Amino acid sequence: MSNALHHAIRLPTADDTAALGHWCAARAALGDCFLLSGPIGAGKTHFARAFIQSLLNTDEDVPSPSFTLVQTYEAPNFEIWHADLYRLTHPDEVVELGLEDAFSTAVCLIEWPDRLGQGAPKSALSLSFSAHFEGRLVLAQGAPRHELALALRQEWAAHAK
Repeated sequence: MSNALHHAIRLPTADDTAALGHWCAARAALGDCFLLSGPIGAGKTHFARAFIQSLLNTDEDVPSPSFTLVQTYEAPNFEIWHADLYRLTHPDEVVELGLEDAFSTAVCLIEWPDRLGQGAPKSALSLSFSAHFEGRLVLAQGAPRHELALALRQEWAAHAK
């Protein structure tokens, strides 16, 4: 992502991670893709659950797609694809999951996006989660024209480090 916007967001609590998920969900549009990277336990799935629950207007548990690889949900305005690619061993396996089509026909949340190889959408918003001495740190990166990346940078400035 050359010429991409970069922004750091501090998330001191799990509730802050969920709030970021709700914030992104409220602004998501058909064709948006969120690439969620970071080590196991960094907050990727917690973010995705909050995002999905917000759009489905439910507090019901949202299962991790660790074993199914992909879970789909029908939101009011579009379909949501939540993928956990941790167990994939080659980018060619992504084709079998149908993700390439979903990138343009749904909103996608992709955990372990490194497994996509060169197949990640160029317009995706990348959120890299890591442990921080005050909770979590998320590094957001998006193409300069990506309106969500611009809004994230402006509206979450209070959380920046």
